Amino acid sequence: MKQAPPLTLLVFIAMASPMALNAFVPAMPDAAMALQTDIATMQLTFTLYLLTLAIGQLLSGQLADYYGRRPVLLIGFAIHLAGSFLAAMAGSIEVLIAGRVLQALGGSTAMTLARTVLLDTYGKTGAASRMGYLVMAIAVAQAIAPAIGGFLNLWSGWNAIFYLSVFMGSLVFLLALKFLPETTSEKSTSLSFMAVVKRYSQVFSSGQYLGYVLSTTALAAAFYLFVGSSPYLVINQLGGNSADFGVWFLSVSFSFIVGGYLSTRLAQFISIDQTIFLGNGLAILGASLLLGLALTAELSFTHLFLPMMVIIFGRGLSQPNAQLAAISSTSGSSGTASGVMGFIQLFIGAMIAQSVPYLLDFNINWVFGGILLATCLAFFAHFYSWKINQNATPSVE
Repeated sequence: MKQAPPLTLLVFIAMASPMALNAFVPAMPDAAMALQTDIATMQLTFTLYLLTLAIGQLLSGQLADYYGRRPVLLIGFAIHLAGSFLAAMAGSIEVLIAGRVLQALGGSTAMTLARTVLLDTYGKTGAASRMGYLVMAIAVAQAIAPAIGGFLNLWSGWNAIFYLSVFMGSLVFLLALKFLPETTSEKSTSLSFMAVVKRYSQVFSSGQYLGYVLSTTALAAAFYLFVGSSPYLVINQLGGNSADFGVWFLSVSFSFIVGGYLSTRLAQFISIDQTIFLGNGLAILGASLLLGLALTAELSFTHLFLPMMVIIFGRGLSQPNAQLAAISSTSGSSGTASGVMGFIQLFIGAMIAQSVPYLLDFNINWVFGGILLATCLAFFAHFYSWKINQNATPSVE
């Protein structure tokens, strides 16, 4: 086993970007009014964050395979800090968007390399019981960030939210500077175009990898449909405010935390694929309930958030195992595999998030129907990879 960084450090690394992304979500309607812009333009602060996060993960995976995990991560956090400060000082929507793009570009290194360092250090078997802790860390960030952001927005204005990211990013940067060792054992020898193409071709040649990636991406899409629409539903249709959204969102994220924790416990008793199967099945159940209530009853806080709790609980079970299975099922470099997975998930998420304002204008049931469709796609994509896994020659873990 390589020199192991503290698991606590990897947890803080994994939390930084989700915290920055989600803390601003409940304040978006108020920020749109303050900056005198429309919902679709303000949604770009979320969409472009996801899109930049996607592209950044693709680049950071390649750079980390060539230069090493440590320098790429430290430079990334420095960029993240610069973007957080720029967003905090923004007086126009253009400057705010620029700050969010820089936040995401730097934060992308954390999203990619927390998983990669874990796999570098412990291997597939050892990482299986620890990956759930990273997912729980992301869930904790997603849980507390909207609540903190909602109250900061009410007390001090939306700009204050970004000082939270400045503080957290500075803390993680200093901890990584002191405690993060280099974990890669064999760096790639070239960043030439053909070398990059070769590594990508190794990754995409694995149908098993693509199935797992599509499964975790589809569940992420369901989440982005919800998080992109629910702040406006809470304020415009349910008569709530940013703090109400943050408090109710805690219930959804708490279910993710519980699912992520159980995924680490279940690893001792059932296989990775069985856990993914269980999680995806629960997600379909919750999505069916959400759409059913939307079609038969009046929209309420409980009808909106409780079915989503079931979906996200299933995602908590499924996601850490699907991500681990994806990264370990390809012969390509693990940094590249992790970066490609992050790119696909976030690029699709960004496209879906930007479509939400138009779906809301058309009919909210289209959003809920899309959530159900996404969970079904996750189920069948995983089933495809599971069959490949069962038919393959057993490998040593």
